[in-house]
Amino acid sequence: MRSVVLWGRGVSQAALGAFLLSAGVSHLTVSRLEFQAQVPTWLPLDPDFVVISSGIVEILLGLALITLWRFRKRVGLVVALFFVAIFPGNINQFVNGIDAFGLNSDSARAVRLLFQPVLVLWALWSTGALRRP
Repeated sequence: MRSVVLWGRGVSQAALGAFLLSAGVSHLTVSRLEFQAQVPTWLPLDPDFVVISSGIVEILLGLALITLWRFRKRVGLVVALFFVAIFPGNINQFVNGIDAFGLNSDSARAVRLLFQPVLVLWALWSTGALRRP
C-alpha cells in the first residue's frame, strides 16, 4: 500500500511539474496579455515584467519538480509559497471584475479563488512536504 501511495505522489508531483512548465511557457507566449490582466494594479512594477518573471519562475519550478527528486520536500515548499505569492493576482482579478482566461463572471472568478488552496495542497502533498521529517 505504501508503495502505491509513493507512486501516486510521484506521478502527481510530475504532473504538477508539467502543469507549471506549460503555464510558464504560456506566460511567455500565447497568454501573455491575459496574465498581465491579473497583475495587481497596486503592484509598482510593469505588468509585462511581472508576467515574464513569473513565467520564468514557473518554468524553473516545473523543471525542479520533475528533476530534483532528492530535494522534493524543499521544492514542494517553494512551489506552495509561490502559489501563495501569486494569489493576490487572482484576488485582483475577482475584486476588479477582470475578464481573462474565460473567467467572465464573478462566480467564475470566485471559483478560481477556491482553486488556489488546492494548488498549494497539491504541491505539499505530492512532494511529501506535509509529512514530518
